[in-house]
Amino acid sequence: MILLSRRTLVGAGLVAAGAGAVGYAAWPRMDGYLEAVERQRRALAADPELAEFVRMATLAANGHNTQPWTFRLDGSGLAILPDTARRTPVADPDDHHLFVSLGCAAENLVIAAAAHGRAAEVAIGDGAAPGIDIALRQAAPAPGALHDAIPLRQSTRSVYDGAPVSASELALLTEAAREAGVSVQVFTESADRDAILDLVIAGNEAQMDDPDWVQELLDWLRFSPARALATGDGLFSACSGNPVLPEWLGPRLFKAVFSKASETDKYRDHVRSSAGIAVFVADRPDPAHWIAVGRSFERFALQATALGIRTAHLNQPVEVPPIREEFARWLGIPGARPDLVIRFGRAPALPMSARRPVAAVLA
Repeated sequence: MILLSRRTLVGAGLVAAGAGAVGYAAWPRMDGYLEAVERQRRALAADPELAEFVRMATLAANGHNTQPWTFRLDGSGLAILPDTARRTPVADPDDHHLFVSLGCAAENLVIAAAAHGRAAEVAIGDGAAPGIDIALRQAAPAPGALHDAIPLRQSTRSVYDGAPVSASELALLTEAAREAGVSVQVFTESADRDAILDLVIAGNEAQMDDPDWVQELLDWLRFSPARALATGDGLFSACSGNPVLPEWLGPRLFKAVFSKASETDKYRDHVRSSAGIAVFVADRPDPAHWIAVGRSFERFALQATALGIRTAHLNQPVEVPPIREEFARWLGIPGARPDLVIRFGRAPALPMSARRPVAAVLA
């Protein structure tokens, strides 16, 4: 998410100019947005309907908050299907992030169902665009910290406090991420984080040089709470600690302050304030394994949330093919495809991102 910080905007004279143009009284308020998002993230009732498990699934991590999924209910089970209308073809031309997102949603649903006495059997379909079939059966309830963390998990795109994470916490994170066909490498040394930072910056600069990538990102940015609620998706500025703006003003300011220098400064602050970086790698580069990566990462993120640890994506090194190849060599896995780059550390929570209502995601 591009950082339109208040410091940057004030330095450019743009907050004052925008406020003068519309008047402070017309500046967007967050009250209604925060209330709506709190309702979306309410805890499940004691005996939830299947559609309520879908609501928990939609709270999962997903690229650009596009929510590229459709759910089809079928008796006591359901299927999660890719919604290709919500692709990001420039940033994600082979739908890698889309299928990772489906895996994240599936894991949320499995954990929520287990907590409420429904054991899940997950089957991933074949082909280039597989769905995920989830059969549920009655079982003893298995509540736990990961279930409680589902409504609280967020991608916290801010500067962290720089404090290290303990060895016992790292062990819990890596254990939570354990998944067949997926490996996780964790880097906490400053030299390693700086090496990854160089690749993040190189990938980001390559993307910023692509006007189609910039336009695709802008298409998914939401600058006002009203717009974020109306769409129920996208990257809302407040969720990255950025100022809320009138929707007509946001894109203008974005174009005025978006620069390689400001982005490099942001990523340097983000990486160097983090406790570490986790890199997820599937055994094979295909949709079924990308779904497995999503399941692994979602448990990692939920365990982090339960420990009071924040996470956020730094996926530029895996989104630009030449940088991805260089990154794989640096990781010691030449020829493989790194899937996710996740920084982690401690920081205050930011406003939660919005989700589409369950009715909108049911087939």
